[in-house]
Amino acid sequence: MSSHGSHDAASSGAEKTAASHDIEPVGVRQRIPIVKAGHGEAAKVEGAQERKVHNAEFFAAVQESEIRAWSKQSLLLYYCIFVAFCCACANGYDGSLMTSIIAMDHFQNVFQTGKTGTQVSVIFSLYTVGSMVGAPFAAVLSDRFGRRKGMFCGAIVIILGSIIIASSSTLPQFVVGRFILGFGISIMTVAAPAYAIEIAPPHWRGRCTGFYNCGWFGGAIPAAIVTFATNYINNDYSWRIPLILQAFTCLIVLGSVFFLPESPRFLMANGREEEAIAFLTKFHGNGNREAKLVVLQVEEMREGIALDGIDKVWWDYRPLFLTHSGRWRMAQVLMISIFGQFSGNGLGYFNTVIFENLGVKSIPTQLGYNILNQVLSAIGALTAVAFTDRMPRRKVLIIGTLLCSAALATNSGLSAALANQGANIDISYGQGALASYFLFNVIFSFTYTPLQGAIPTEALETTTRAKGLALSGFLVNAVGFINQFAGPIALGNIGYQYIYVFVGWDLVEALLWYLFGVESQGRTIEQLEWVYQQPNPVKASLQVDKVIVADGKVLEKVVDVTA
Repeated sequence: MSSHGSHDAASSGAEKTAASHDIEPVGVRQRIPIVKAGHGEAAKVEGAQERKVHNAEFFAAVQESEIRAWSKQSLLLYYCIFVAFCCACANGYDGSLMTSIIAMDHFQNVFQTGKTGTQVSVIFSLYTVGSMVGAPFAAVLSDRFGRRKGMFCGAIVIILGSIIIASSSTLPQFVVGRFILGFGISIMTVAAPAYAIEIAPPHWRGRCTGFYNCGWFGGAIPAAIVTFATNYINNDYSWRIPLILQAFTCLIVLGSVFFLPESPRFLMANGREEEAIAFLTKFHGNGNREAKLVVLQVEEMREGIALDGIDKVWWDYRPLFLTHSGRWRMAQVLMISIFGQFSGNGLGYFNTVIFENLGVKSIPTQLGYNILNQVLSAIGALTAVAFTDRMPRRKVLIIGTLLCSAALATNSGLSAALANQGANIDISYGQGALASYFLFNVIFSFTYTPLQGAIPTEALETTTRAKGLALSGFLVNAVGFINQFAGPIALGNIGYQYIYVFVGWDLVEALLWYLFGVESQGRTIEQLEWVYQQPNPVKASLQVDKVIVADGKVLEKVVDVTA
C-alpha cells in the first residue's frame, strides 16, 4: 500500500478547515481543505514538481505563510524565546559552577569537603533532590496559572536559594541552599520549554526549543569564565561572587515575563479562544486572521485540546500511562530524559577531576580547560539548532549516540595507556585523551542539546505537557542524582575506568532509538496525535505524503487510488 494517503486521519481536522474570514467553529459550514487531494493531475502544470513531505496540509500552510523574520511581532517573539532561554541559563550556570568552586582553595578552607567523596556527592546531589521534589508543584503551577507565572515563581525561588547559599559558612546551610535552588529550577524548566514550543510557529519549533535548551551553555560558559576570574581573588569572595551571580538571569525573567503574551495553547485549553486566535494572527499570520497557518492551527487546537482535560486535575497522570498513545509519548520522554543525562555527559560535573586524571594539575589550567570545553560544546549545540527544523530527529539521535560511544571508547583507551606508563609518561596519550573527551562533548551537544528541549515537548499534548515535563524533570534529576552522587565516588575509586560504563550504555541507547524513536519533524504538534494512535508509531512517523509544488505553492496532495 502506498504511504501517501495512509494517514488521512491525521489531517482530517486540517482538511475540514476553511479560509473563512471569521474561522467559524467546526460544523457551521462546509470547509475548504488546506490543500486539495487528487491523483497527480497538477503535475501537468508547467514547472510543477513532486515532493515527499511528512504532512501535506502542514507543508502547504508553511509554504504559503510568509512570517516576516524582522517584523516587530517576530522580534517580540524572539524576546519571548530569549526569556525562556534565560530560564535554561540558570540551570546551565549551576552545571558548570560547582565543578569549579569545589576546586577552589578558599572554598575548601571553609567547608573542607575534598574534591571527591561523599560530602561532594551530597553537595551536588541535593540540587537534584530539590528538583525532583519540586516537579509535581511545577506541573500544577504551569497548568493552573499559566506558563509565564510558572517561570516567575521559579525565578523567585532560585533567588532565595542563591541568597542562602552565597551567605553560607557551614555545610548544612550550603546544602539547604542547594536544595532550594533545585526546587526553583524544576519550576522554571517545566514552564519555560512548554512556553517556548507553544508560542513558536510550527516550522520554527525545532530552532526555538533547541535555542531554549542551549541556555544551558548560556549559563555554563559565563559560570566557567566567572569562576576562572574569581579564583584569583584571595578571600572567600572567590567562591561567593559566582554563587551570587547565579540569580542574574532570574532578574531578567522577573522583569520581563508579565510583559509577554501567554501561550496560545494554554489560552485555548482554558476557554480563552479569542485571545489564542489573536496571538496566532499576530505572530504566525502577519496580522491575517485567515492565513492558512493560522486556520490550520486553530482548527487542530479546537479538535485536540479538551477544556476538561487532565491539566485541570492536578493529581491525574493516568493518560500518560494507561493509553496506547500516552505510553508511546512517555517512551519518547523517558528515553530523551534518561539518555540525555546518562550518555557520559554527566562526567562534566567533574571536569576538573577528569583533567587532573589526564595530567592537568594546575587549578587555573583546569578552569581554563573547563571554559574551552563549554565553548566547544556550545558551538556543537548551536550548529545543530540552526538545522534542527530540517534534520530528522530520529536519525540524528541514532548516529550521534553511536559516535558518542566511539569518542568515549577512544578517551578510555588512551586514558588506560596513560595510566599504564608508570614513570615514563608520554604526554601525547594525555593530549589525545583530552581531545577525545572534548570531541565527545561536541558530538553529544550536537546530538542531544537541542532535542532535549524539542523531543519531550513535541511528544506531549497540550493538556498533558506540563505533567509530562514534570515527570521528565523528575527523571532527569533522578539520573542526575545518580551521576552526581556516584560520580565522585566512582572517579575516586576506579578513575578513568568509570567511562567504560558509558561506552557500552551508549550502544544500547542507539539501538533503543532505532527500535522506539518516533520521528516528529515536519508535523504540527496536533498532527502527531495520529502518529501516536497507530499500532506502530515508529513506522507511522516515517510515512510521507506526496505533493505537487509549483511557484512555491502546493497545488495538490497525491492520493493513490490503490491505497
